[in-house]
Amino acid sequence: MDRLELGIVGIVATLIMIGFRVPISVAMGVASFTGIYFMMGIMPAIGISKAIPYNLIGNWNLSAVPMFLLMGYIASSAGLSSGLFSAARVFLNRIPGGLATASVASSALFASASGSSVATAAAFSRIAIPEMLKAGYAPSLASGSVAAAGTLGSLIPPSVLLIVYGLTMDVSISTLFLAAVVPGILSGLVFAAMITIRCMLNPSLAPKIDEKATLEQKLELLRDIWPLPILILGVLGGIFTGIFTATEAGAIGAFLACLIALLRRTLTTSVLKNALIDTVIGTAAIFIIVMSAALFSSFIALSTLPSWITSQLGGFDTIWVIILICLLYIVLGCFLESISIILLTVPVLAPLLTGMDINLIWFGVLAIKLLETGLITPPVGMNVYVIRSSLGNSIPLGTIFSGVSWFILADAFTITLLIAFPVLTLWLPGIIG
Repeated sequence: MDRLELGIVGIVATLIMIGFRVPISVAMGVASFTGIYFMMGIMPAIGISKAIPYNLIGNWNLSAVPMFLLMGYIASSAGLSSGLFSAARVFLNRIPGGLATASVASSALFASASGSSVATAAAFSRIAIPEMLKAGYAPSLASGSVAAAGTLGSLIPPSVLLIVYGLTMDVSISTLFLAAVVPGILSGLVFAAMITIRCMLNPSLAPKIDEKATLEQKLELLRDIWPLPILILGVLGGIFTGIFTATEAGAIGAFLACLIALLRRTLTTSVLKNALIDTVIGTAAIFIIVMSAALFSSFIALSTLPSWITSQLGGFDTIWVIILICLLYIVLGCFLESISIILLTVPVLAPLLTGMDINLIWFGVLAIKLLETGLITPPVGMNVYVIRSSLGNSIPLGTIFSGVSWFILADAFTITLLIAFPVLTLWLPGIIG
């Protein structure tokens, strides 16, 4: 077998192992080591397998990952996100489908701190869905809005997925954060607009709620939710103004989360201990995958597969290449975890993107938006199953998928806008950068 054939066999073998539920880090590591062995021999395979993880973990920028994870875990465990849904429903209840829109708004804020789509969906399935069902909302709208809103955590900065993409593609993380702001807000606004229009056309989906709050009650709700917006604005504001780097922002964000929780007297020993344990576990899982992906990237480069793909697709129009990549990401998003997809595909796609002069910042935001959509796309939309697991048998799986179908259409509209108008992604980095 020549190197190109070994590269193809390696990718196929990796996918087969993943299909048999072998952890993706193990699958990529085994395929990479075996492929390099057949190309170059046992000693080069051992040498590369030792050198790449060592050099990678020494990368200072990776320290942002545990810091942002710690910030999210502290914010969640210490109750800094409590009251988000209650406040959103009071301020948005006058518009059609206000509770569903409140779920989108509060999920977006929560997701920007937690950085986890699955965690956001799980949290709000227990908070928002029962309230919507109690108010007479259609089960499909109630469950679909929470499942879809949870995906916003992948895109809205600060996002661990953006950090991993930036490190893998060697592009500025701060610029990626800037680029994701407008698409992230746009995604939430498109969701909200779709909910409002549907409920205006079909009022039975969301009966009108006649609940009023006094000015004093509204101010009390705002006093309850101030920590999370302040935390997010502090971190992102520091990055965007250049006061500190994205890597430093992780540590500052974790410190601010601890400080705010301490001032609110919610930072107990138990909260801190659990947050640190969760951070260590999450960091270890991400780093193991990243190390295996770096080894896999070297194997793919040695196989000459990227250059072969570039030569095969070089004659295609850029738009068709982007459409093919979009379909690939949505399909993979149905079955695999987002970080794994980025690390599995980037080694193959990077030379193609560079060769076709596709902006890597723009593509990174688009790719993560596509991965968001994969989280709710049948047959294995991860967020849908998280909702089903949280709710038990109270809402059938088919009803949840029916509900998210409208949000998939909304995502398709947003993705079309991002492809047709790259300025939506690149405008803010151009202004501030």
